Amino acid sequence: MSDRLRIATRGSRLALWQAEWVQRGILSRFPEVEVELVVLTTQGDRILDRPLAQIGGKGLFIKELEDALLEDRADLAVHSMKDVMAFLPEGLEISVITERDHPGDAWVSPQHESLEALPRGAVVGTSSLRRAAQLKHLRPDLEIRTLRGNVETRLRKVESGEYDAAVLAMAGLRRLGLEAHIRCALPREWMLPAIAQGAVGIETRTGDEDTLRWLRHLDHPETRDALTAEREVLAQLEGNCQVPLAGFAEVQGAEIHLEARLGSPDGATLLRAEGTAPRESAQALGQQVARQLLQQGGQRLLQDFASTH
Repeated sequence: MSDRLRIATRGSRLALWQAEWVQRGILSRFPEVEVELVVLTTQGDRILDRPLAQIGGKGLFIKELEDALLEDRADLAVHSMKDVMAFLPEGLEISVITERDHPGDAWVSPQHESLEALPRGAVVGTSSLRRAAQLKHLRPDLEIRTLRGNVETRLRKVESGEYDAAVLAMAGLRRLGLEAHIRCALPREWMLPAIAQGAVGIETRTGDEDTLRWLRHLDHPETRDALTAEREVLAQLEGNCQVPLAGFAEVQGAEIHLEARLGSPDGATLLRAEGTAPRESAQALGQQVARQLLQQGGQRLLQDFASTH
C-alpha cells in the first residue's frame, strides 16, 4: 500500500483551490501521507472562443483528468460536480462527495444592483445555457452574450463595461475570496442552480481501496443523497450537460425535496417539476421528477435541441 497520493486537477485558480482544499482535508487526518498535485490543461480550458454547447459541453473540463486516472498518472481527480457527466468511463467512480457550499448563482454588475434594475436590452454574460434560458424567460428583452474564461477573466470583462452584468456561481466567488463582486444572490424562484452546483467530488478508480482509505472521511452523506437525486435527473435526460437543465435537491430531515427545470434556449418554454421522497429513495425521486419533465414536453425540447446543436 502506498503512502503517496497524486491529485489530478485543472490549473485554474478555482480548480487549484478545490484540489488544495482536498489535499488539506487528507493531511489533516493523515499527516504522514505525501500528497502532490498533478496539474493538467483540459480541452475546455484551451477553447475559449465558443460556447460550451458548441464544443462538447462541460465534460471537456474533466476528460484529461479521467485519462490520468485510467493511465495511472494520478490516484484521484477533484472536480466541480456540476462539470461531471451523468455517465462515467468504465473503471472510474465518484467515490467521495464533500459538503456542499452555497448552491446558487450570484448577480455581478458594477452599475445595476439587481436583475430588475437592468435597463431594457442590456447585455448579460454567461457561458451557461441553463442561466441563459432562465434569464430570457424572466427578461426576454435582454441580450445574452457568451462569457467564457476563468472567474477572474469574466469579472474583468464585466468591470470593463463589455457586459452590463453577469451571472456566476456563488460557491466559486466565495472560495476565491471574491464576495465583494456579488451584488446579490439570485432567488431560486428565478434561477434554479445547475445540477450538483456548489459541490466538490473526488473521482477514483473503481474499488481502489488503497486510495479510498485516505478519502472516506471527506464524504458528506447529506450532500451525497441530494446529488444522487439531482444527477438521476441528468441521467434520465441522457446525461447531457449541454441542455438548459437545472436541478436542486435539499435534505429536510429524513426526506429530500427535489425541483428541476428544463427550458428552451430562448427562454420561451420553461418546464418545472418537483417531488419529495425519503432519503433512501433519492434515485427514484430523480427518476420521478425527470418523468414529469418529459411528460410535460421535455422529450420534444430535447429532440429540438439535439437537432440544432
